[in-house]
Amino acid sequence: MKRRLYSSADDMTNARRVRLFFAVTVLAVFSWFLLDTLDREARKMEEQAANLVMAQLRSALVIKGAEILLARDVSLSSYEGRNPFVLLEHHWPNYQGGCEGSLPEPGFWCFRETEPDVVGQSPVGQVVYRSRSQIKVAGRLAEPGELLAWTVEVAFSDRNHNGLRDPGERSTGLILVAKSAIGA
Repeated sequence: MKRRLYSSADDMTNARRVRLFFAVTVLAVFSWFLLDTLDREARKMEEQAANLVMAQLRSALVIKGAEILLARDVSLSSYEGRNPFVLLEHHWPNYQGGCEGSLPEPGFWCFRETEPDVVGQSPVGQVVYRSRSQIKVAGRLAEPGELLAWTVEVAFSDRNHNGLRDPGERSTGLILVAKSAIGA
């Protein structure tokens, strides 16, 4: 008579181990997909938040430009390079104020002065954003930790389409123009 190498108890233990292995494998695969989805959604949220801030800043500049054109007592060029965040009466949770020589934290905005502060005038500089992940802000692709910068400039009717403001081309408002970040 032949002797059995394994008992039925061993078969049950092995069957439980196989089921446990498959259950852990399935949970690991689902966790992988879940973490990937969470990362993708976090990137989408950051992108939407940054683009929302850009849209609000641009809207504030359109309104301020129209106010200046209607008032006729101040020139649009006096607002070039100014901080657009001060035009909105809104507390921005991800706006750190002045950069003060340091870079903003990832996912935050700041205003970096590029010219020394003149007494009686607002500082001139750039709005700077530092991305947390790879996102697209206002049509610009940003890698994680990359700085994106914009300055306030005067928009004008470019009749000859040369991209330069020639005499006789009138100012039409204020816009944000993409720049490379200074001191990055």
